[in-house]
Amino acid sequence: MKTPLLLRALCLSLLAVVLLAAKAPAAPLSDQELEAVGRRIWQNECGGRRDGLTSWNAGEQFASLGIGHFIWYPKGYQGPFDEAFPRLARYLAANGADVPEWVLDKPCPWSSREEFLADFRTPRMEELRRLLAGTIRLQSQFLVQRMEASLPKMLEAAPAAQRENVRAQFQRMLATSAGTFALIDYVNFKGEGIKETERYAGQGWGLLQVLAGMKGAGPGAVKQFSASAEAALTKRVANSPPARGEARWLPGWKNRVRSYVQ
Repeated sequence: MKTPLLLRALCLSLLAVVLLAAKAPAAPLSDQELEAVGRRIWQNECGGRRDGLTSWNAGEQFASLGIGHFIWYPKGYQGPFDEAFPRLARYLAANGADVPEWVLDKPCPWSSREEFLADFRTPRMEELRRLLAGTIRLQSQFLVQRMEASLPKMLEAAPAAQRENVRAQFQRMLATSAGTFALIDYVNFKGEGIKETERYAGQGWGLLQVLAGMKGAGPGAVKQFSASAEAALTKRVANSPPARGEARWLPGWKNRVRSYVQ
């Protein structure tokens, strides 16, 4: 009866080797490059508008803040999507930003979109926008770190038969600046694709699913990534609950991933 245990131990050891080999190469961006990446993501999320740094989309139960529209849940609400804003706030504070006390390690103080919009021009909201507009580089660095940390997580979650291709496609994308930006932007835009709650009809739309949909090696990675992302997002909308009305977002989503090859 020892054989199954030995096989399981061997499989775990092999997975550990794969994960250790999966780490993205450290290639720090300059402050100027981080600023440029941040401003492009800000443009993608809300047209680069200062007001867009504090948003609450119709039909959603949470605020979307900063250049990456990081999610912030109200007290008592547990949504299916990754809540990144509290982590961002801690990161900003740890790197010297003057984060207001009412923001740090607190739930979103607005419980509905109506409350949020009613408060839009108040000193409190202006204070939040001032923080977010003044920390573009730090927010961009936060996004870069998320991208760098995504590969081991995806390989651990992926079926064994997909792991080598996912790793190869990730490294293939990192070979160019356009590919690196696409990875940074997409993992912020639609997540790693590893959470069961971020799926419809059992199918995800995150970075893992996009990379798994790519094949081959060499040039053309960004074009393939863009096409795979568009297919994953189209499938998401087709599988989404009709009440969410996600079809209204699909044209903008397609334009965003198509921009990776422009």
